[in-house]
Amino acid sequence: MTAEQQLPSMGGAVDLSALAARHAQPAQPQQQSAEGGAQGAPGVIVDIADAEFGAVVELSNQVPVIVDIWAEWCGPCTQLSPMLERLVAGYEGRLVLAKIDADANPQLVQAFQAQSIPTVAAVIGGRPVPLFTEAIPEEQVRDVLEQVLAFAEQQGVTGRVPVEGAAAPAEPEPDPVPPLHQEAYDALEAGDLPTAIAAFEKAIAQNPRDAEAIAGLAQVRLLERLQGKGADEVRAAAGGAPDDVAAQMLVADLDLSGGHVEDAFLRLLDLMATLAGDAKQDVRLRLLDHFEIVGLDDPRVAAARRRLTTLLY
Repeated sequence: MTAEQQLPSMGGAVDLSALAARHAQPAQPQQQSAEGGAQGAPGVIVDIADAEFGAVVELSNQVPVIVDIWAEWCGPCTQLSPMLERLVAGYEGRLVLAKIDADANPQLVQAFQAQSIPTVAAVIGGRPVPLFTEAIPEEQVRDVLEQVLAFAEQQGVTGRVPVEGAAAPAEPEPDPVPPLHQEAYDALEAGDLPTAIAAFEKAIAQNPRDAEAIAGLAQVRLLERLQGKGADEVRAAAGGAPDDVAAQMLVADLDLSGGHVEDAFLRLLDLMATLAGDAKQDVRLRLLDHFEIVGLDDPRVAAARRRLTTLLY
């Protein structure tokens, strides 16, 4: 197969399961140790014989296995095999290379229908895919390996085997914090709520769709309203003045800060149902702040929004 050819459909592939089933408890493939093998890639480059083939078929359900059928007397193999080892090792566990000595393993040669040496194939999801039967340039080999990975992904074979010494995948860099957000966070850390509010307000003025700033502003305003006030004091004030809208809204703030979300929403919605004009608008805005604090995707917010809509129209 050349680099320009696409991998064939799996429909006509020979089923290797019968051969693999001959070894009910297959041994695990051993690490390639021959001279010229890729060092530092245990489990990625392996020598296999008939007894280990079941393990290779099983492994191919998690990661594509490249099969290199070679022989000591094969001149092209001396160029192709080291190249395959180096290229496969470079994929750091996304591919495994299984090397088969043709003279020592005639059953496997027959299973892969190898008519000449070298023969290179892949095993993906327990079934073989022929690749090429001669030494080809490195760039073409690399293209074939990329096609194998793409085809394996279509089959849902996307695993990776652990590779000793391989660098762990880098953690994605966090998005930089916008300067005004950072200013607000620094002010909060210092207990300076007015400065935090001003920073978030400026961020929203620059970008009215800044969801983080909108939610942050709602949270800091809640903290400011409750600053220096005890829970008993807030509830006593509201109990002594049931018609005081500001006092009732403050109790809702207290409920929300304590995690009693439904209670806060219910208090504000019931209060809003009794009001008109500017007072009703004030309660609506407080509710919207509470929605931002809880999170707009929270189902409790969705339920409260539905009732709010009925109160507005």
